[in-house]
Amino acid sequence: MKIDRLISIIMILLERKKISAAKLAEMFEVSPRTIYRDIETINLSGIPIITYPGVNGGIGIMEEYKIDKKLFTTSDIITILMGLGSISSTMTNDEIINTLAKLKGLVPDEHIKDIELKSNQIAIDLTPWIGNKYLQPNLERIKKALNEKKILLFKYYDRYGKKSSRKIESYRLILKESNWYIQGYCLSREDFRTFKLSRISDLEVLQDTFEPREFEEKSLGPWNYIEKKIITIKLVINESLRERMVEHCGEENIQPYKDNKLLVKFPFIEDEFGYNLLLSFGDECECLEPQYVRDELIRRIKNLLNVYKC
Repeated sequence: MKIDRLISIIMILLERKKISAAKLAEMFEVSPRTIYRDIETINLSGIPIITYPGVNGGIGIMEEYKIDKKLFTTSDIITILMGLGSISSTMTNDEIINTLAKLKGLVPDEHIKDIELKSNQIAIDLTPWIGNKYLQPNLERIKKALNEKKILLFKYYDRYGKKSSRKIESYRLILKESNWYIQGYCLSREDFRTFKLSRISDLEVLQDTFEPREFEEKSLGPWNYIEKKIITIKLVINESLRERMVEHCGEENIQPYKDNKLLVKFPFIEDEFGYNLLLSFGDECECLEPQYVRDELIRRIKNLLNVYKC
């Protein structure tokens, strides 16, 4: 995990005058390029890094910084504790627990209670109310595959319900909007792909290992093809739906309407997810325009009614 690796690198640099990037890469089982990115992150955070050229050169922290400045302020430690606490709510992991313990070990005894109190003032709980019972075991299997550079085999359902068998080299786990994704090199497609964990079944960690490829870390979306599909539709809603609408489109797109109702300019993608979302609002929401979206909703409601007719 990157945060754990960054903290460990800082601790090593504090203990030693210098160390080579190749040695750090060997210690953490990553590429030298990854180490150089980590060093850049550490430098940008305000810890001054110095490089020593030559055969016996390496990377270190300025000696003046080690002597005259504290590594972490109280605010720094509180922020890191909150971040690691949010991760530990979704991933049962001894490494995260150990990292939390190391950080708390940096704090003098007389300040530990105050820091624990402040770090607990904001709680980030990323666990769903009701979730896929296979998600947690799958996360642990994927974490094992990432650490040991092992191949993953699983069945995958795409957004259209099409089923396929995939074998991938695992490179990165991502949590976005309470959904987990795994990024890896798909051996059948011969390219990097992103897979949503909720669509994965029969996950296995194979004994086969792989030599890491050059992997460029990319964040998820919003993808251009999604942005092009978004249109604005007009909805009339009851006041009871205001909070849900604010989450989707912001308060600025909601205004008073007749009969104590609200008019909403709603971002909409014309696909199964979009129509199902509108239908989930029930009889507290009506689509005014465009007409073709309204007609499609009417068609779907009639089909649903036919299912329940005796």
